[in-house]
Amino acid sequence: VNNNPHNPVIGTRSFGEDPHAVAKLGTAFMRGLQAAGLLAIGKHFPGHGDTDVDSHLALPTIAHARERLNEVELVPFRAAIDAGIDAVMSAHITFPAVDPTPGLPSTLSPRVLTGLLRGELGFGGLIVTDALEMSGITSQFSIPDAAVKAVLAGADIVLVAQSKYNEDGKRAVERL
Repeated sequence: VNNNPHNPVIGTRSFGEDPHAVAKLGTAFMRGLQAAGLLAIGKHFPGHGDTDVDSHLALPTIAHARERLNEVELVPFRAAIDAGIDAVMSAHITFPAVDPTPGLPSTLSPRVLTGLLRGELGFGGLIVTDALEMSGITSQFSIPDAAVKAVLAGADIVLVAQSKYNEDGKRAVERL
């Protein structure tokens, strides 16, 4: 839900500002992908629209109360889960209303991935991390440490996307 005009990264990567319109358009797109035999991934859980920081460069925080998260950020994810989405990608953002641990990105949070996504929302598909080489992670954690924390938090697939991090990716696999 792209609801912050100062967001430097989401923009046209979202279906809009209204959570219900995003849910409707997102689930339609998801159904089309899955009907064509493709894996649909909802991202960036539990939301990335109301930030003014790019998680590629730093660790953003969405500091809204839980009620607001239920009314805005989580609406499209609930709809996608109810419609049978295959996978969800985590966000490298802190959500103090869900996990108050200072500086802990949701990608590494058992409260977010296992508690909220799996438990409360009932998601049974794949949980994929966003790229672990982003500064929202590496500003505080090594890639191998983050990979272990992500799996322990509930992630099924750990993403290390850039080839310049191959050695970190190999160390992450060894640690897992």
